[in-house]
Amino acid sequence: MPSMNDLVREHTALDDSDLEWLHLLVSEWQLLSDLSFADLVLWVPTRDGSRYVSVAQMRPNTGPTSYQDDMVGHLVPRGRRPLLDAALDEGRIVREGDPEWREEVPVRVESIPVRRDGRVLGVIARNTNLLTVRTPSRLELTYLQSASDLAQMIAAGSFPFPSEHVDMDASPRAGDGLIRLDAEGLVQYASPNALSAYHRLGLAADLVGQHLGQATAELAPERGPVDEAMVKLASGWAPREFEVEGGDGVIQLRSIPLKPKGTHIGSLVLLRDVTELRRRERELITKDATIREIHHRVKNNLQTVAALLRLQARRMDSEAAREALDEAVRRVGSIAIVHETLSQTLDERVEFDEIADRVLAMVAEISPGRVTARRSGKFGILTAEIATPLAMVLTELLQNALEHGFGPGESGTVEISVRRGRDQVTVAVQDDGRGLPAGFDAQQAGNLGLQIVRTLVVGELGGTFDMLPAPEGGTRVILELPLES
Repeated sequence: MPSMNDLVREHTALDDSDLEWLHLLVSEWQLLSDLSFADLVLWVPTRDGSRYVSVAQMRPNTGPTSYQDDMVGHLVPRGRRPLLDAALDEGRIVREGDPEWREEVPVRVESIPVRRDGRVLGVIARNTNLLTVRTPSRLELTYLQSASDLAQMIAAGSFPFPSEHVDMDASPRAGDGLIRLDAEGLVQYASPNALSAYHRLGLAADLVGQHLGQATAELAPERGPVDEAMVKLASGWAPREFEVEGGDGVIQLRSIPLKPKGTHIGSLVLLRDVTELRRRERELITKDATIREIHHRVKNNLQTVAALLRLQARRMDSEAAREALDEAVRRVGSIAIVHETLSQTLDERVEFDEIADRVLAMVAEISPGRVTARRSGKFGILTAEIATPLAMVLTELLQNALEHGFGPGESGTVEISVRRGRDQVTVAVQDDGRGLPAGFDAQQAGNLGLQIVRTLVVGELGGTFDMLPAPEGGTRVILELPLES
């Protein structure tokens, strides 16, 4: 399906600022559709003025649709739909005419001109399915009156509000709760959902007849004098979205001033009870903080263990025992690096390139000669389940390369090269040292370090591990690891 951008640029003469206005309108018109109980189709005249192209469509959440098919991209010659012509040419809302019959369904068609800076950019066709029409309730009458006011504001170019940026996915909708205010900010009508939300804030009486701004400010937590900003926001004098917390609840409100003929006649306030949503968000924040604190404490404990191992190593008379304890210190240190990084993030994911570089620097300290350690390629972001064992694997491989690939005083290079794909990451650790002894089998032979590598790569990470002579001399270790542990 072509996008609105594609259709407008291909078929019409509208510029980018006009297109931005249409996007702003389309981001808001779910409200008009729901209040009207009607489908909306946005028609824009083509560049030569001979046809209309439909660039967007919206179906109501509050009633049956009038269009079973998708209308976006349809082209209609001028003259076939007289209501579109009249709205475009005269710049007024057109409601004349008898209902149309579509697949044995009567449909009332209205046309609303879309005005911007004195120019009519296009026309909204409002199509109401009349098959289920019945005597409207007070709620439905309020919806329809509010829809009529918004339609007049669209025709006058005063809606939507250019200064207001609303996240429609998170913003309250008509069905969540609706309050209609008069020009003084007094409540004319409050839907049952809206009244329930205010009862949760602590309201004991009915809302109708009350000044919404004053009532809302009094229900909010005590701030000394009545919060004048809260009073003004809840009175609907400006298009704003805000939250109020009081009693046992939190409600999100969005105020829409109504000025159908240029004069402020009242406001529409949409609201939603977000108490449970905010409670879960607070729980997640607390959980995240707890997890970060746990990682921080684990890192501190591991550093304490490493310090104790170093202290013990200094007291050992056996050179082999000291080397074994030094290796243990580096293994513990590699795990501590991961936990330190996790303690600074909001989720259980880490930027592993920083960890790999710190492991390189840590292991390079034990270099018996002038050996350079470096990295090429990027690991990117990895989960904690992958990062922790991978940090240990790199520590063992680098330590093995430096200890067994080079003798005292020898110089050379050890490089970690990384190639990350969509589903797996391939890591090569290569040195230009002495190489492997004859008959070496990486899957069977090897010291404790290689046994640890095999166990972590194959058993924990579900990957593959191979060690073979490098083409230019030295040793090359290849790891292939799935990105889902």
